[in-house]
Amino acid sequence: MKSKKKSKTNSLVLKKMPSQGVYVRIRKIIEDARGNIARAVNTEMVIAYWKIGKEIVDDEQQGKSRADYGRKLLEGIAKRLTDDFGKGFDSSNLWNMRKFYQTYPILDALRRELSWTHYRILMRAEKPEARSFYEIECVKNNWSVRELERQKGSLLYERLALSKDKKGLLKLARKGQELASYEDMIKDPYVLEFTGISPQSKLYESKLEQALIDNLSKFLLELGKGFTFVGRQKRITLEGDHFYLDLVFYNTILRCYVIIDLKIGKLVHQDIGQMQMYVNYYDREIKQNDDNPTVGLVLCEDKKDAVVRYTLPKDNKQIFASRYKLYLPTEEELVRELKRERLFLGLKKRNK
Repeated sequence: MKSKKKSKTNSLVLKKMPSQGVYVRIRKIIEDARGNIARAVNTEMVIAYWKIGKEIVDDEQQGKSRADYGRKLLEGIAKRLTDDFGKGFDSSNLWNMRKFYQTYPILDALRRELSWTHYRILMRAEKPEARSFYEIECVKNNWSVRELERQKGSLLYERLALSKDKKGLLKLARKGQELASYEDMIKDPYVLEFTGISPQSKLYESKLEQALIDNLSKFLLELGKGFTFVGRQKRITLEGDHFYLDLVFYNTILRCYVIIDLKIGKLVHQDIGQMQMYVNYYDREIKQNDDNPTVGLVLCEDKKDAVVRYTLPKDNKQIFASRYKLYLPTEEELVRELKRERLFLGLKKRNK
């Protein structure tokens, strides 16, 4: 009898419990509230650091001409603030707040979506136009601190700015990356350090492909805006012969398929010819009437620009070849790569 009574009680309790839908909605309310509180606290701290920076700069400008005044001022303030509030107010952080105000002198220009750590990374960008670009991209794409640091460290702005004229550079700085043409989404080089593959290790195309799939979200970030994954090793058959496309994506902004072929070693003209066949097949057999022409991108360890230039027709707008790096290059190394690619682009324009 007791067991039967207990079962009846449990049944009544279950009937009184809220439905799963109500629980999910209540949980979301709590999570949203906590998120709003966190964002509000973050915004207030960013504003507070800006105001602290302003106080420091204003005090320095009040006729204090001694060169060591600023340093001693920060050290003295840092000691007292640390005694009163604990960590977070050492002299180096106060120096960052001072620089923060100098870099962003207009309070209303601060972005509520960005944290103090975001701003500390942004302040390391020497070029104002590059800093503006990364700031816009952070907000538009909801970049985490780690994503911002990675994109800035890989010189994303410089790589995208490579083929831009002065008007294009100004637009890039004011509006961020916008895809109006196929050239807008192509980079050279692509930085694939997230694969974890050592540049000294024996590399196979299948190993690189698998590493990109294993780190697909990071690869999509490197590819840029609008990319969605379609598949790997997509088979096409021509009169009984099978061919396999390494990676296929679709760009939802430019509304086109993007075929990526991975090559170990130096690019040869046969690689470009093969990609031309893949692109032609997709254009004639796969793409829909409302899709734009297919893009082919050959990713290789190295290439001779003359091979690309003379293999492709002068009016080529669909086939591209770019290098990839398996490590995050130094800024000096990337600058050399960019200069090399800029020279190639200059030759292409003169030959048109």
